[in-house]
Amino acid sequence: MRRARKARDVRAMPPLPTGLVERLSATLGDEAHALLTALDRPPPTSIRLNPHKPGGPAGTPVPWCTTGRYLDERPLFTVDPLLHAGAYYVQEAGSMLIERAMAAADLIGADAIALDLCAAPGGKSTHLLSLLGPGAVVVCNEVDGRRLAVLRENVWKWGSPNACVTRFPAEAFSALSHFDLVLLDAPCSGEGLMRREPMARAQWSFELVRQCSAVQADLLHHAWRALRPGGVLIYSTCTWADEEDEGQLRRFLQQHEAEVLSIDPLDNGPSRGALGLTCMPHRCQAEGFFIAAVRKPGTSDQPVAAGPCTVDGHHLRPPGWAAMPAALRAAIDRSDGALPLTLEIPGGTAPHPAAACCPEALELLRTVLPFATVDLDREGALSFLRGEAIASTGARGHALMSHAGLGLGWAKGAGNRWNNRHPAGWRIRTRRNGV
Repeated sequence: MRRARKARDVRAMPPLPTGLVERLSATLGDEAHALLTALDRPPPTSIRLNPHKPGGPAGTPVPWCTTGRYLDERPLFTVDPLLHAGAYYVQEAGSMLIERAMAAADLIGADAIALDLCAAPGGKSTHLLSLLGPGAVVVCNEVDGRRLAVLRENVWKWGSPNACVTRFPAEAFSALSHFDLVLLDAPCSGEGLMRREPMARAQWSFELVRQCSAVQADLLHHAWRALRPGGVLIYSTCTWADEEDEGQLRRFLQQHEAEVLSIDPLDNGPSRGALGLTCMPHRCQAEGFFIAAVRKPGTSDQPVAAGPCTVDGHHLRPPGWAAMPAALRAAIDRSDGALPLTLEIPGGTAPHPAAACCPEALELLRTVLPFATVDLDREGALSFLRGEAIASTGARGHALMSHAGLGLGWAKGAGNRWNNRHPAGWRIRTRRNGV
């Protein structure tokens, strides 16, 4: 049996900032004690299943997310090959309210052109990819180069051909004005993370709240300009500061005409405000989170995306590629953002790691670069994920290493073994006993 990770020792956490405690006490009154007590308890563990891949831990449903599950204990996720294959994503439950915002916008199943403006580490991008239609395109953007690698890994492992990963400043999207949906999960002061992130406690200050509010206002400006007429902006943070949540949107709505959408959480836990929903850990089984959705005035007749995935050079083009404006396609090409199929290596062409986790990519890859498939049991899968060679006989060419029917990565035949070609940054570093 896999060992569960021990619950966090709350005594190792820095104390809650005095200024925050005083502010919460002033705004919540008698209820503040319940919140402060909850912040010194271990957070719940939750995951979101990939609807297009089988497998993943069983658990209790998250009320506001059809694929969300609470787990009774936190396993050592690192040694579960299904996590590495993209069968599920470990995500805080409050963040899964994105699904209810999408329902309010009538975008679930839509072949929409969407932008996740501040996308790393990828939880909300992968959720959008699961919620939108087969002809949708999701531009997963992250300007921070240090976070971009994590975003690429998580999005690629999710295995959707509809994703494009880019690295542009927010203002680069302002002139496009073609997106049906822009999701802005804005950088914030992180008050809602104080149950599990020591840094959130250590760095908090009123000045940080002020700085984050200014950054959010600028991002909202660019996100709004990126929307087409009739498009929807979903705004979220993981904080409770009014300056970053309802107050931020009140100021925004004083400057922009917009329709505020009513989000139904399907549960009494999230609190309804004038403009959005707020999660607090003493009220619901979630961390701190705020979410709201507004629609831009007007309508726009955009072509419905159709057609299969196609190959262009080393990349897979999503089904909605032709429906996208030329300027957006050019921007994605400049950033090399479409899902890569192959890469050039000394001596020829090899399958790209991203293609291993995408069924549509694998189907097209077979026509240009034949490969074998090697099914691995759990121990074999973990050996591969650690970067080890896989013993074999007559190993030749390229091979997809798979587990439980899901692709993990690539290996190159060397006669009596398959040489590991899994990216060094994706390899797991646990010892063989899993600790």
